[in-house]
Amino acid sequence: MNRRSLVRKVPKWFLLGVLAPASIYYYARKIEPFLLKINRYTIPTVKMDDPCNQFKIIHFTDTHIGYNYSLEQLKKLVTTINAEHPDIICFTGDLIDNPQMFTNFNEVADILNSLHAPYGKYWVYGNHDHGGYGTDVIKQTMDSARFTLLRNQSNTIIKNNSKIQLAGLDDAILGKPSIKEALANTNSNIFTCLLVHEPDVADIVKTHPVDIQLSGHSHGGQIRLPFIGSIITPVLARKYVDGLYKLNRNKMHLFVSRGIGTTRLPFRFLCKPEVNVYTIQQE
Repeated sequence: MNRRSLVRKVPKWFLLGVLAPASIYYYARKIEPFLLKINRYTIPTVKMDDPCNQFKIIHFTDTHIGYNYSLEQLKKLVTTINAEHPDIICFTGDLIDNPQMFTNFNEVADILNSLHAPYGKYWVYGNHDHGGYGTDVIKQTMDSARFTLLRNQSNTIIKNNSKIQLAGLDDAILGKPSIKEALANTNSNIFTCLLVHEPDVADIVKTHPVDIQLSGHSHGGQIRLPFIGSIITPVLARKYVDGLYKLNRNKMHLFVSRGIGTTRLPFRFLCKPEVNVYTIQQE
């Protein structure tokens, strides 16, 4: 019996049952994690002084450099971000997947240092950054990359005649977040963007004068099924998992990014990695 005859004798349902899972596995492991998506949002506000002015913010998060995300991938990400010519770059945590086992911190700093944003590069801690004794070494890495840490702090950014406020919270799981400290020096009449690693913190943030919150942590679930959605999401990312949420009668917008890398399992399915671009302009 030749191979063709043998295949004809195998039931089609059996072939489908074998080939379909294998194809899905290959796609989720080798293809989708590399299909970076660029999302663009325009955010109108009445808090800008100059109607001809605008701020372009790029938000990326959860690179989880290490076992499943390489330095070569990080270089390509930097090239993609720089091609957008952002005014401001924001990173919301989880730089290295396991800081305790990682050694190439200087290379990471050199790559991130090549990111360009004329009005600054800012970041906040994620739970993986604090974990594995990473608190200090991650900060040193981001300092070397010329990123400004917003750990319960804020900064006012002025472009021509317009201002926005950028604030950040310490990680909600392993850090000591204080929204009171983060917003202590802000003005409710000025557009305020808050960086928070965990998205579900928005239920507390929404009662404060914050216009948008940028978060990651959820990975969008990493694996999503049709009609079901995310299978598993981490603590503090179970209510707000992916995309845009309008809270407090539209007074605050929460944007949850699926992030860049993966953790625990090196798979993405129906949940492409992403970078978000926000253009803030006078309404």
